[in-house]
Amino acid sequence: MSFQGSLKELPLPDIIQLVSVSGKTGKFTLTRDNERGYIFLKSGQMVHASVGDLIGEEAIYALAIWNQGEFQFEPGAEPDRQTITKSNTNLLMEAARRLDEWRVLSKKIPSVEYVPELLTRENRHEQITLNPQEWVIITRIDGRRSIIDIGRTLNMPAFDVAKILYGMITSELVALKKKSERPADEQNSDLIDLAARIRAVAEEFIGDSARKTIEKHFLHALDGIMSGNGERAVDAMVEEFEKTASLLRGLAVSEQLRSRISEIRVVAS
Repeated sequence: MSFQGSLKELPLPDIIQLVSVSGKTGKFTLTRDNERGYIFLKSGQMVHASVGDLIGEEAIYALAIWNQGEFQFEPGAEPDRQTITKSNTNLLMEAARRLDEWRVLSKKIPSVEYVPELLTRENRHEQITLNPQEWVIITRIDGRRSIIDIGRTLNMPAFDVAKILYGMITSELVALKKKSERPADEQNSDLIDLAARIRAVAEEFIGDSARKTIEKHFLHALDGIMSGNGERAVDAMVEEFEKTASLLRGLAVSEQLRSRISEIRVVAS
């Protein structure tokens, strides 16, 4: 027998506990606006989960902080793979810990769909010191990527990116804005223009010897943009340019190229 309800009334950890105690096998489908996630249980044990690009444990933790949406349980449904090996107890304890942290983070970060942007203050005189993790995040802030997008470029959970950003938002180094709702064709046009400018800089730094390689990755990025991969396609192109620069011209040139591309992306945002 299936059942359904609201995540606002019954948090996900409580729902999982309720079903797991009965030893049921089946699938949870969770929906929030246009997002959809899945959690599979086998004999009451969570064995697979997915939401967006996340699978396994990280998908469980991402879904656990949803404070609104709907859920439905379909008994008997089984997954085609297993991505979770931890016990329900360990998973739910970590999920509860993250949920507590998210209640604090959400005071300044309403959603990981928001886009961070750097703040500049002309009268700022105090010295700014960033730790290595903050520097890594700063290099990915371009005024277009959401917190989720930044996490994808770094292969880092959006939750961890939000934790790092929280301090910078509190220190007024970073602000958040809602993601642009412009038509896809306009966004694609801007990304194609950005990719072309990045290609030109890569040719300048790497030289004619890699022109064919640069062109190949540029065309691959265009295909990705038109297929809906957007920022991720541009990110993949930039990574390939940096690898090529490091291989052919050395690490110093690769770092200069990265810095110049970062400048272009900031101007474009």
